[in-house]
Amino acid sequence: MMKPASFKPTLIIHGGAGNIQRSKLPPDLYAAHHASLQSYLRSTHALLKNGSTALDAAVHAVSLLEDDPLFNCGRGSVFTTAGTIEMEASVMVTSLQQDATQPGAIKRGAGVMGVRNVRHPIRLARESLLRAGVAADGSPIDDGGSMHSQMVGPYVETLAREWGLEFCSDEWFFTQKRWDEHMRGLKGEEEPVSLSQGTVGCVCLDQWGNLAVATSTGGLTNKLPGRIGDTPTLGAGFWAEAWDEIVSGGGEAVPEDPSMGGLLRDARNWLGDCMPVFLRDQASANYSSLSVDASSRLLNLGSEKACHPYQSPAQYSRRRAVAVSGTGNGDSFLRVAAARTTAAMLRFSSPGSFPSGLGDAVTAVSGPGGELQRSAGSRWNNTGEGEGGIIGIEAELAPINGASDVKLHRGKVVFDFNCGGMWRAWVEEDAAGNEVERIMVFREQYQ
Repeated sequence: MMKPASFKPTLIIHGGAGNIQRSKLPPDLYAAHHASLQSYLRSTHALLKNGSTALDAAVHAVSLLEDDPLFNCGRGSVFTTAGTIEMEASVMVTSLQQDATQPGAIKRGAGVMGVRNVRHPIRLARESLLRAGVAADGSPIDDGGSMHSQMVGPYVETLAREWGLEFCSDEWFFTQKRWDEHMRGLKGEEEPVSLSQGTVGCVCLDQWGNLAVATSTGGLTNKLPGRIGDTPTLGAGFWAEAWDEIVSGGGEAVPEDPSMGGLLRDARNWLGDCMPVFLRDQASANYSSLSVDASSRLLNLGSEKACHPYQSPAQYSRRRAVAVSGTGNGDSFLRVAAARTTAAMLRFSSPGSFPSGLGDAVTAVSGPGGELQRSAGSRWNNTGEGEGGIIGIEAELAPINGASDVKLHRGKVVFDFNCGGMWRAWVEEDAAGNEVERIMVFREQYQ
Protein backbone atom coordinates (compact mmCIF):
# COMPACT_ATOMS: atom_id res chain seq x y z
CA MET A 1 0.00 0.00 0.00
CA MET A 2 1.39 3.41 -1.00
CA LYS A 3 2.20 5.77 1.86
CA PRO A 4 0.75 9.29 2.08
CA ALA A 5 2.45 11.91 -0.07
CA SER A 6 5.54 13.41 1.54
CA PHE A 7 7.13 15.26 -1.37
CA LYS A 8 6.30 17.74 -4.07
CA PRO A 9 7.11 16.04 -7.40
CA THR A 10 10.38 17.18 -8.96
CA LEU A 11 12.11 16.44 -12.25
CA ILE A 12 14.88 17.45 -14.61
CA ILE A 13 15.56 16.31 -18.20
CA HIS A 14 18.75 16.51 -20.23
CA GLY A 15 18.93 16.29 -24.01
CA GLY A 16 22.65 15.90 -24.59
CA ALA A 17 25.85 17.83 -24.01
CA GLY A 18 29.01 18.55 -25.95
CA ASN A 19 30.64 21.08 -28.23
CA ILE A 20 27.40 22.98 -28.85
CA GLN A 21 28.32 26.39 -30.25
CA ARG A 22 26.12 29.48 -30.42
CA SER A 23 27.45 30.27 -33.90
CA LYS A 24 26.25 26.85 -35.12
CA LEU A 25 22.87 26.86 -33.39
CA PRO A 26 20.50 28.89 -35.58
CA PRO A 27 17.23 30.20 -34.06
CA ASP A 28 15.02 27.66 -35.81
CA LEU A 29 17.07 24.70 -34.54
CA TYR A 30 17.15 26.16 -31.04
CA ALA A 31 13.38 26.73 -31.16
CA ALA A 32 12.77 23.12 -32.20
CA HIS A 33 14.80 21.76 -29.30
CA HIS A 34 13.17 24.20 -26.88
CA ALA A 35 9.65 23.24 -28.00
CA SER A 36 10.34 19.51 -27.68
CA LEU A 37 11.91 19.76 -24.24
CA GLN A 38 9.15 22.02 -22.98
CA SER A 39 6.49 19.61 -24.21
CA TYR A 40 8.16 16.58 -22.61
CA LEU A 41 8.79 18.49 -19.39
CA ARG A 42 5.12 19.46 -19.11
CA SER A 43 3.71 16.01 -19.81
CA THR A 44 6.12 14.32 -17.40
CA HIS A 45 5.46 16.88 -14.66
CA ALA A 46 1.72 16.36 -15.12
CA LEU A 47 2.17 12.60 -14.69
CA LEU A 48 4.08 13.08 -11.46
CA LYS A 49 1.49 15.50 -10.06
CA ASN A 50 -1.27 13.05 -10.95
CA GLY A 51 0.30 10.22 -8.96
CA SER A 52 2.77 8.53 -11.30
CA THR A 53 5.75 6.78 -9.79
CA ALA A 54 9.17 8.28 -10.41
CA LEU A 55 10.14 5.27 -12.53
CA ASP A 56 7.13 5.48 -14.84
CA ALA A 57 7.49 9.24 -15.22
CA ALA A 58 11.21 9.08 -16.05
CA VAL A 59 10.64 6.31 -18.60
CA HIS A 60 7.79 8.33 -20.11
CA ALA A 61 10.04 11.35 -20.64
CA VAL A 62 12.85 9.34 -22.20
CA SER A 63 10.43 7.42 -24.44
CA LEU A 64 9.32 10.75 -25.92
CA LEU A 65 12.93 11.74 -26.51
CA GLU A 66 13.59 8.39 -28.20
CA ASP A 67 10.86 9.11 -30.73
CA ASP A 68 12.20 12.59 -31.48
CA PRO A 69 14.88 12.65 -34.24
CA LEU A 70 16.33 15.84 -32.75
CA PHE A 71 18.01 13.85 -29.99
CA ASN A 72 20.74 11.21 -30.02
CA CYS A 73 18.68 8.24 -28.88
CA GLY A 74 16.08 5.95 -30.42
CA ARG A 75 15.00 7.36 -33.77
CA GLY A 76 17.69 10.07 -33.71
CA SER A 77 20.60 7.77 -32.87
CA VAL A 78 24.02 8.26 -34.42
CA PHE A 79 25.74 5.70 -36.65
CA THR A 80 28.77 3.50 -35.99
CA THR A 81 31.76 3.43 -38.35
CA ALA A 82 30.04 0.49 -40.04
CA GLY A 83 26.91 2.52 -40.70
CA THR A 84 24.82 0.66 -38.12
CA ILE A 85 22.84 1.88 -35.10
CA GLU A 86 23.52 0.33 -31.67
CA MET A 87 21.51 1.80 -28.80
CA GLU A 88 21.87 1.68 -25.01
CA ALA A 89 19.55 2.51 -22.12
CA SER A 90 19.30 2.15 -18.35
CA VAL A 91 17.10 2.79 -15.34
CA MET A 92 17.78 2.88 -11.60
CA VAL A 93 15.61 3.53 -8.56
CA THR A 94 15.95 4.31 -4.88
CA SER A 95 13.65 5.57 -2.14
CA LEU A 96 13.54 7.81 0.90
CA GLN A 97 11.09 5.37 2.46
CA GLN A 98 12.74 2.68 4.58
CA ASP A 99 10.29 0.07 3.31
CA ALA A 100 10.82 1.13 -0.29
CA THR A 101 7.61 1.18 -2.32
CA GLN A 102 9.42 2.05 -5.54
CA PRO A 103 8.92 -0.57 -8.27
CA GLY A 104 12.16 -2.36 -9.06
CA ALA A 105 13.57 -2.00 -5.55
CA ILE A 106 14.70 -5.65 -5.60
CA LYS A 107 17.16 -5.08 -8.44
CA ARG A 108 17.57 -1.26 -8.22
CA GLY A 109 19.31 -0.79 -11.58
CA ALA A 110 19.43 -2.35 -15.06
CA GLY A 111 21.08 -1.54 -18.38
CA VAL A 112 20.70 -2.87 -21.92
CA MET A 113 23.21 -2.42 -24.73
CA GLY A 114 23.78 -3.27 -28.37
CA VAL A 115 20.04 -2.85 -29.03
CA ARG A 116 19.18 -2.60 -32.74
CA ASN A 117 15.47 -2.59 -33.48
CA VAL A 118 13.56 -2.08 -30.23
CA ARG A 119 11.63 1.16 -30.69
CA HIS A 120 12.08 2.24 -27.07
CA PRO A 121 15.28 0.86 -25.50
CA ILE A 122 14.36 2.65 -22.26
CA ARG A 123 11.24 0.51 -21.93
CA LEU A 124 13.37 -2.58 -22.43
CA ALA A 125 15.61 -1.39 -19.60
CA ARG A 126 12.52 -0.86 -17.44
CA GLU A 127 11.28 -4.38 -18.12
CA SER A 128 14.75 -5.75 -17.37
CA LEU A 129 14.60 -3.99 -14.01
CA LEU A 130 11.10 -5.09 -13.06
CA ARG A 131 11.34 -8.69 -14.28
CA ALA A 132 13.67 -10.08 -11.63
CA GLY A 133 12.66 -13.73 -11.61
CA VAL A 134 12.11 -13.51 -7.85
CA ALA A 135 9.48 -12.06 -5.56
CA ALA A 136 10.12 -9.57 -2.77
CA ASP A 137 10.54 -12.44 -0.32
CA GLY A 138 13.17 -14.10 -2.52
CA SER A 139 10.95 -16.88 -3.81
CA PRO A 140 11.19 -17.63 -7.55
CA ILE A 141 8.49 -16.36 -9.89
CA ASP A 142 7.95 -16.90 -13.59
CA ASP A 143 8.03 -13.35 -14.96
CA GLY A 144 10.54 -14.06 -17.71
CA GLY A 145 13.31 -12.13 -16.02
CA SER A 146 16.47 -12.68 -14.02
CA MET A 147 18.61 -10.85 -11.52
CA HIS A 148 21.07 -9.79 -14.24
CA SER A 149 21.76 -6.07 -14.16
CA GLN A 150 23.21 -5.78 -17.69
CA MET A 151 22.23 -7.56 -20.90
CA VAL A 152 23.34 -7.17 -24.49
CA GLY A 153 21.71 -7.60 -27.90
CA PRO A 154 20.73 -9.67 -29.75
CA TYR A 155 19.93 -11.81 -26.69
CA VAL A 156 18.09 -9.07 -24.86
CA GLU A 157 16.06 -8.39 -28.01
CA THR A 158 14.74 -11.96 -27.78
CA LEU A 159 13.46 -11.12 -24.34
CA ALA A 160 11.98 -7.88 -25.67
CA ARG A 161 9.88 -9.89 -28.14
CA GLU A 162 8.77 -12.27 -25.40
CA TRP A 163 7.79 -9.28 -23.25
CA GLY A 164 5.73 -7.73 -26.04
CA LEU A 165 7.80 -4.62 -26.70
CA GLU A 166 7.49 -2.79 -30.01
CA PHE A 167 10.03 -3.37 -32.79
CA CYS A 168 10.76 -1.15 -35.78
CA SER A 169 12.69 -1.64 -39.00
CA ASP A 170 16.09 -0.10 -39.70
CA GLU A 171 14.32 2.52 -41.80
CA TRP A 172 12.48 3.82 -38.74
CA PHE A 173 15.74 4.67 -37.01
CA PHE A 174 17.42 6.17 -40.09
CA THR A 175 17.60 9.98 -40.22
CA GLN A 176 19.32 11.84 -43.03
CA LYS A 177 20.97 14.38 -40.72
CA ARG A 178 22.64 11.61 -38.69
CA TRP A 179 23.74 9.82 -41.86
CA ASP A 180 25.26 13.03 -43.20
CA GLU A 181 26.98 13.56 -39.84
CA HIS A 182 28.32 10.01 -40.08
CA MET A 183 29.70 10.56 -43.56
CA ARG A 184 31.26 13.93 -42.71
CA GLY A 185 32.90 12.35 -39.67
CA LEU A 186 34.44 9.58 -41.78
CA LYS A 187 35.87 12.24 -44.08
CA GLY A 188 37.09 14.43 -41.22
CA GLU A 189 34.83 17.32 -42.20
CA GLU A 190 33.51 19.86 -39.69
CA GLU A 191 29.86 19.95 -38.67
CA PRO A 192 27.96 22.96 -40.11
CA VAL A 193 25.37 23.03 -37.29
CA SER A 194 25.24 22.01 -33.62
CA LEU A 195 23.42 18.69 -33.64
CA SER A 196 22.24 17.33 -30.30
CA GLN A 197 25.19 15.61 -28.66
CA GLY A 198 25.46 12.83 -26.13
CA THR A 199 22.93 10.99 -24.05
CA VAL A 200 19.40 11.95 -22.99
CA GLY A 201 17.98 11.29 -19.57
CA CYS A 202 15.48 12.17 -16.89
CA VAL A 203 15.62 12.18 -13.10
CA CYS A 204 12.34 12.21 -11.16
CA LEU A 205 11.24 12.42 -7.54
CA ASP A 206 7.64 11.39 -6.93
CA GLN A 207 5.29 12.44 -4.14
CA TRP A 208 6.16 9.39 -2.01
CA GLY A 209 9.90 10.03 -1.93
CA ASN A 210 10.90 7.57 -4.64
CA LEU A 211 13.64 8.63 -7.07
CA ALA A 212 14.35 7.22 -10.51
CA VAL A 213 16.81 7.92 -13.28
CA ALA A 214 16.27 6.85 -16.90
CA THR A 215 18.98 7.30 -19.53
CA SER A 216 19.19 6.45 -23.25
CA THR A 217 21.63 7.02 -26.10
CA GLY A 218 22.77 6.13 -29.58
CA GLY A 219 26.36 6.51 -28.38
CA LEU A 220 29.22 8.40 -29.97
CA THR A 221 29.13 9.34 -33.65
CA ASN A 222 31.24 6.81 -35.59
CA LYS A 223 31.94 4.67 -32.58
CA LEU A 224 33.31 1.21 -33.31
CA PRO A 225 30.67 -1.51 -33.57
CA GLY A 226 30.35 -3.32 -30.26
CA ARG A 227 31.50 -0.36 -28.19
CA ILE A 228 29.77 -0.18 -24.79
CA GLY A 229 29.44 3.26 -23.22
CA ASP A 230 28.57 4.67 -19.84
CA THR A 231 24.80 4.79 -20.38
CA PRO A 232 24.08 1.11 -19.59
CA THR A 233 26.90 0.81 -17.05
CA LEU A 234 25.92 1.18 -13.39
CA GLY A 235 27.93 3.87 -11.67
CA ALA A 236 29.32 5.42 -14.84
CA GLY A 237 26.48 7.21 -16.63
CA PHE A 238 23.72 6.83 -14.04
CA TRP A 239 23.24 6.17 -10.34
CA ALA A 240 20.66 6.38 -7.55
CA GLU A 241 21.00 5.58 -3.85
CA ALA A 242 19.66 6.43 -0.41
CA TRP A 243 21.21 6.23 3.04
CA ASP A 244 20.63 7.15 6.67
CA GLU A 245 22.64 9.89 8.36
CA ILE A 246 22.81 10.62 12.07
CA VAL A 247 21.83 14.22 12.84
CA SER A 248 21.38 16.25 16.01
CA GLY A 249 18.00 17.15 17.42
CA GLY A 250 18.29 20.52 15.71
CA GLY A 251 18.43 18.89 12.29
CA GLU A 252 22.17 19.37 11.70
CA ALA A 253 24.61 16.60 10.84
CA VAL A 254 26.51 15.43 13.90
CA PRO A 255 29.80 17.38 14.01
CA GLU A 256 33.15 15.74 14.22
CA ASP A 257 34.04 14.54 17.70
CA PRO A 258 37.80 14.73 18.29
CA SER A 259 37.54 11.92 20.81
CA MET A 260 36.18 9.56 18.19
CA GLY A 261 38.37 8.03 15.50
CA GLY A 262 37.62 8.80 11.85
CA LEU A 263 36.78 5.22 10.95
CA LEU A 264 34.46 4.89 13.93
CA ARG A 265 32.74 8.22 13.22
CA ASP A 266 32.22 7.36 9.55
CA ALA A 267 30.97 3.88 10.40
CA ARG A 268 28.32 5.49 12.61
CA ASN A 269 27.03 7.60 9.73
CA TRP A 270 27.35 4.84 7.13
CA LEU A 271 25.66 2.07 9.09
CA GLY A 272 23.08 4.16 10.92
CA ASP A 273 20.71 2.20 13.13
CA CYS A 274 22.41 -1.10 12.27
CA MET A 275 25.75 -0.15 13.80
CA PRO A 276 27.63 -3.15 15.24
CA VAL A 277 27.34 -3.57 18.99
CA PHE A 278 31.08 -3.55 19.56
CA LEU A 279 31.40 -0.16 17.82
CA ARG A 280 28.72 1.32 20.05
CA ASP A 281 30.56 -0.01 23.05
CA GLN A 282 33.84 1.47 21.87
CA ALA A 283 32.17 4.84 21.24
CA SER A 284 30.70 4.85 24.73
CA ALA A 285 34.17 4.31 26.12
CA ASN A 286 35.38 7.35 24.11
CA TYR A 287 38.11 5.40 22.37
CA SER A 288 40.01 7.76 20.11
CA SER A 289 40.55 5.07 17.48
CA LEU A 290 39.75 1.46 16.76
CA SER A 291 42.05 -1.18 18.10
CA VAL A 292 43.64 -3.67 15.71
CA ASP A 293 41.24 -6.30 16.97
CA ALA A 294 38.22 -4.05 16.53
CA SER A 295 39.35 -3.06 13.04
CA SER A 296 39.56 -6.68 11.99
CA ARG A 297 36.16 -7.36 13.50
CA LEU A 298 34.74 -4.51 11.40
CA LEU A 299 35.48 -6.64 8.35
CA ASN A 300 33.68 -9.63 9.86
CA LEU A 301 30.59 -8.24 11.51
CA GLY A 302 28.77 -11.57 11.47
CA SER A 303 26.56 -12.15 14.48
CA GLU A 304 27.91 -9.06 16.22
CA LYS A 305 25.83 -6.73 14.04
CA ALA A 306 22.67 -5.80 15.88
CA CYS A 307 20.10 -3.24 14.80
CA HIS A 308 20.08 -1.10 17.91
CA PRO A 309 20.07 2.66 17.40
CA TYR A 310 23.41 4.28 18.07
CA GLN A 311 21.92 7.59 19.08
CA SER A 312 21.94 9.82 22.10
CA PRO A 313 18.55 11.25 23.13
CA ALA A 314 19.42 14.41 21.19
CA GLN A 315 20.12 12.57 17.92
CA TYR A 316 18.07 10.83 15.26
CA SER A 317 18.42 9.64 11.70
CA ARG A 318 17.50 11.50 8.55
CA ARG A 319 17.28 9.67 5.28
CA ARG A 320 19.00 11.19 2.24
CA ALA A 321 18.80 10.17 -1.41
CA VAL A 322 20.28 11.21 -4.74
CA ALA A 323 19.84 10.26 -8.38
CA VAL A 324 22.03 11.44 -11.26
CA SER A 325 22.31 11.03 -15.03
CA GLY A 326 25.29 11.90 -17.20
CA THR A 327 25.68 12.99 -20.80
CA GLY A 328 28.74 13.62 -22.94
CA ASN A 329 31.86 11.61 -23.74
CA GLY A 330 30.86 8.24 -22.33
CA ASP A 331 34.35 6.74 -22.29
CA SER A 332 35.43 9.48 -19.91
CA PHE A 333 32.43 8.83 -17.65
CA LEU A 334 33.45 5.17 -17.57
CA ARG A 335 37.06 5.91 -16.66
CA VAL A 336 36.16 7.93 -13.58
CA ALA A 337 32.94 6.07 -12.64
CA ALA A 338 31.41 9.52 -12.79
CA ALA A 339 27.87 8.91 -11.53
CA ARG A 340 28.73 6.75 -8.51
CA THR A 341 31.70 8.97 -7.67
CA THR A 342 29.38 11.97 -7.56
CA ALA A 343 27.00 10.24 -5.15
CA ALA A 344 29.76 8.76 -3.01
CA MET A 345 31.41 12.15 -2.52
CA LEU A 346 28.25 13.30 -0.76
CA ARG A 347 27.40 10.09 1.08
CA PHE A 348 30.82 9.46 2.58
CA SER A 349 31.93 13.03 3.31
CA SER A 350 32.37 14.10 6.92
CA PRO A 351 29.66 16.40 8.34
CA GLY A 352 30.35 20.04 7.61
CA SER A 353 33.00 19.30 4.98
CA PHE A 354 32.97 19.50 1.19
CA PRO A 355 30.70 18.72 -0.57
CA SER A 356 27.86 20.37 1.32
CA GLY A 357 25.30 19.08 -1.18
CA LEU A 358 24.87 17.18 -4.43
CA GLY A 359 25.43 20.37 -6.44
CA ASP A 360 28.99 20.63 -5.11
CA ALA A 361 29.70 17.02 -6.01
CA VAL A 362 28.25 17.39 -9.52
CA THR A 363 30.45 20.43 -10.13
CA ALA A 364 33.53 18.66 -8.78
CA VAL A 365 33.04 15.84 -11.28
CA SER A 366 31.46 17.45 -14.35
CA GLY A 367 31.93 21.18 -13.94
CA PRO A 368 34.74 23.27 -15.49
CA GLY A 369 38.08 21.91 -14.32
CA GLY A 370 36.40 18.92 -12.67
CA GLU A 371 37.34 15.26 -12.66
CA LEU A 372 35.97 14.56 -16.14
CA GLN A 373 38.00 17.37 -17.65
CA ARG A 374 41.14 16.41 -15.75
CA SER A 375 40.81 12.81 -16.90
CA ALA A 376 41.40 13.94 -20.50
CA GLY A 377 44.83 15.38 -19.69
CA SER A 378 46.55 16.87 -22.71
CA ARG A 379 43.76 15.61 -24.95
CA TRP A 380 41.31 18.14 -23.49
CA ASN A 381 39.89 20.40 -26.22
CA ASN A 382 41.44 18.21 -28.91
CA THR A 383 39.31 15.06 -29.12
CA GLY A 384 36.12 15.76 -27.19
CA GLU A 385 37.40 13.53 -24.41
CA GLY A 386 36.29 14.57 -20.94
CA GLU A 387 33.39 16.70 -22.17
CA GLY A 388 30.02 16.30 -20.54
CA GLY A 389 27.58 17.20 -17.84
CA ILE A 390 25.48 15.70 -15.06
CA ILE A 391 21.95 16.38 -13.87
CA GLY A 392 20.51 15.19 -10.58
CA ILE A 393 18.06 15.49 -7.73
CA GLU A 394 18.81 15.28 -4.02
CA ALA A 395 16.23 15.01 -1.26
CA GLU A 396 15.98 14.13 2.39
CA LEU A 397 13.34 12.98 4.84
CA ALA A 398 13.75 13.85 8.50
CA PRO A 399 11.44 13.61 11.53
CA ILE A 400 10.34 16.86 13.18
CA ASN A 401 12.17 17.24 16.52
CA GLY A 402 12.94 13.55 16.45
CA ALA A 403 9.24 12.62 16.28
CA SER A 404 7.64 10.33 13.73
CA ASP A 405 5.90 13.10 11.79
CA VAL A 406 7.63 14.37 8.67
CA LYS A 407 7.72 17.62 6.78
CA LEU A 408 6.52 17.94 3.22
CA HIS A 409 9.72 18.36 1.24
CA ARG A 410 10.75 19.11 -2.30
CA GLY A 411 13.83 17.71 -3.96
CA LYS A 412 16.59 19.97 -5.14
CA VAL A 413 17.49 19.99 -8.84
CA VAL A 414 21.21 20.33 -9.65
CA PHE A 415 23.34 20.27 -12.80
CA ASP A 416 26.68 21.34 -14.23
CA PHE A 417 28.74 20.81 -17.38
CA ASN A 418 32.22 21.58 -18.69
CA CYS A 419 31.58 21.90 -22.43
CA GLY A 420 29.93 24.29 -24.87
CA GLY A 421 26.40 23.47 -23.79
CA MET A 422 23.98 20.97 -22.26
CA TRP A 423 20.30 20.83 -23.18
CA ARG A 424 18.28 20.70 -19.98
CA ALA A 425 14.74 21.37 -18.78
CA TRP A 426 13.39 21.50 -15.25
CA VAL A 427 10.70 23.04 -13.04
CA GLU A 428 11.63 25.27 -10.11
CA GLU A 429 9.83 27.55 -7.67
CA ASP A 430 10.23 31.31 -7.73
CA ALA A 431 10.27 33.54 -4.64
CA ALA A 432 6.46 33.55 -4.54
CA GLY A 433 6.24 29.76 -4.64
CA ASN A 434 5.06 29.60 -8.25
CA GLU A 435 6.28 26.79 -10.49
CA VAL A 436 8.45 28.05 -13.33
CA GLU A 437 9.67 26.08 -16.34
CA ARG A 438 13.32 26.42 -17.33
CA ILE A 439 14.73 25.26 -20.67
CA MET A 440 18.37 26.07 -21.43
CA VAL A 441 21.37 24.91 -23.44
CA PHE A 442 24.14 27.37 -22.53
CA ARG A 443 25.00 28.86 -19.14
CA GLU A 444 23.34 32.08 -20.21
CA GLN A 445 20.01 32.45 -21.96
CA TYR A 446 20.01 31.90 -25.72
CA GLN A 447 19.96 35.29 -27.45
